[in-house]
Amino acid sequence: MTPRESSPTVGGSEQQSRDTVIVGWTVYDPTGTDWLTTDQVRIRGVVCDITGEPGDWGRSPFTGARGPVQFAADRVTG
Repeated sequence: MTPRESSPTVGGSEQQSRDTVIVGWTVYDPTGTDWLTTDQVRIRGVVCDITGEPGDWGRSPFTGARGPVQFAADRVTG
């Protein structure tokens, strides 16, 4: 898991006259885990929404081993 931090575009639909901060993580889970964009996940005690489509890295062309499942988990405040 790697931390991320971003802010929406000024004046964007997410902002609406307030300071919006999006804090989240890029999560790499073991092969075979099944996440949906409608799921929530708790990371370090913080409940986050899964944003975007979780991706499966597929198989290594060198070893045939399966790679991780990657997804973004965000918490929006403001």
